Amino acid sequence: MKILLITKRVPFPPNSGYPIVVYNTIKGLLQLGADITLFSLNPTKGRIDIEDIYDPIFEQIKYHTYDLDTDVNVWSAFFNIFTNESYNVSRYYNEDAARQLENLLRENAFDIIQFEGLFVVPYLDVVKANSNAKLIYRAHNIEFTLWERLSHSEKFLIRRKYLAFLAQRLKAYETDQINRFHHIFAISEPDRQSILMFGCEIPMSVFPVAIDLEKYKVDKTKTSFPTLFHLGAMDWRPNQEGLEWFLDDIWPDIEKLNKDLRFYIAGKNMQKHFFEYDSENLIVEGEVFDAVEFMNSKAIMIVPLISGTGMRVKIIEGMAMKKCIIATTTAAEGINCRHGHDILIADSADEFYRSILQCIINPKRWVEIGENARKTVENDHGVHLISSKMLKIYEELVSA
Repeated sequence: MKILLITKRVPFPPNSGYPIVVYNTIKGLLQLGADITLFSLNPTKGRIDIEDIYDPIFEQIKYHTYDLDTDVNVWSAFFNIFTNESYNVSRYYNEDAARQLENLLRENAFDIIQFEGLFVVPYLDVVKANSNAKLIYRAHNIEFTLWERLSHSEKFLIRRKYLAFLAQRLKAYETDQINRFHHIFAISEPDRQSILMFGCEIPMSVFPVAIDLEKYKVDKTKTSFPTLFHLGAMDWRPNQEGLEWFLDDIWPDIEKLNKDLRFYIAGKNMQKHFFEYDSENLIVEGEVFDAVEFMNSKAIMIVPLISGTGMRVKIIEGMAMKKCIIATTTAAEGINCRHGHDILIADSADEFYRSILQCIINPKRWVEIGENARKTVENDHGVHLISSKMLKIYEELVSA
């Protein structure tokens, strides 16, 4: 089975949501004998030097990358208003990248070509013109919903109007493209329902985030208590606004619960203003070298998202590490979890306060929830389980 994955960024190293999802897809399919080729855009922001990748998985695939400048330009954003294009999406299209992809398709025959997210869909016409492969679109989230939620929470009128405009353009683009593939992979059931509402008429399957459970080894002798932590990419706006809400409206009361309580904040691209919150009880670490080791050393994971779509990979990882996760309904969306069993749901300052208090005064509570969380991940998110089901759909498409 020859498979081409087209990605909006290089999924190495697997250090945040999107790369982890793609990386584990590659890993799982390789274990099942698939022949994998990767075509990745390599944007200026977060650019990866291919020469610096030392990973046995990378050594097993064929790869092609194109360096691309996707930075927001004020003038191009302004002139885009007078077109029919989505500015969010159009920044990822480049004629030279398209030609490189075209040459790859002319020189190779693929059974399956999988588009990893909306931002590589602009290359669909090139693929259709140069390949007879079966085409898969994997929706990592519902892009327009994210921007729509951001616009609703924006206080500055002009910016709120512009975010709503971007959301509208994204929705139109997603709706127009959705029926141009042979199959769609949604990352959660709520996302599948949203795609159906677009008027989707092609087959669709739900494939949640897959992780390699062997990587997530728990050593409770290294876990300090009472500790809270937040871990996530801090250049993603939903993470920023959610954490700001927690720090401003919730943490001041939480801090008074126990003089030994510590709250650790970590994540790549930590924004400067978060370091201003740093204190004796609140430690801002920035990017950590080993996210799994960082999670292992802390007890309770806080995920206060108030916008965003898709499935939070960091929650799945936290569950795999037997963490007690206290998260908003939005953060836990799409995960097969149950409040009070394998997660604690909190959507207000008072609910966060009561959940954290519950864990501090009854340590057995957070340990029990963490144990159940691990079982949930083992049942639903193992990389071999997900990859096997995915490969079966590929085989059905190719033999049809």
